[in-house]
Amino acid sequence: MSDDLHTWEIRNPDGGMLGLEFAKGRMAAHTEVLSHALPERVDIEVRDGSGACVASARGLAGGDSTPMARLAIVGETITRENVWPVEEDLGKPVILPGGEIGILRSWWNAEDGSQWTWTIELHNQTAREGNAWASEE
Repeated sequence: MSDDLHTWEIRNPDGGMLGLEFAKGRMAAHTEVLSHALPERVDIEVRDGSGACVASARGLAGGDSTPMARLAIVGETITRENVWPVEEDLGKPVILPGGEIGILRSWWNAEDGSQWTWTIELHNQTAREGNAWASEE
């Protein structure tokens, strides 16, 4: 993908009349990201730096409950898969509730899903130009 910035807007459609914002975060363009603790259903819009919609999905459910979901841009839509992260997910952005975005640096979980440990790296700066993670794809 290009070096353009993407803004991910994630809402829970089940909260209130118009839904509740879960997260809104900006990062370098990625086709696949992770998100922590997503609600059972979400509406997602990904916009480019000019505000144009890149991809969207409504009422996206994930199936089995896990602490992470893998979100992927496929054409003009977004797919969701609730997952236990794997080695290939290390280095990917993780959108947290509220919109903070970190990079997944480590992950471990018990085979039965009863416990897990993970590490993310958070970075920010005060300047608005270039205030996004560089793509590692």
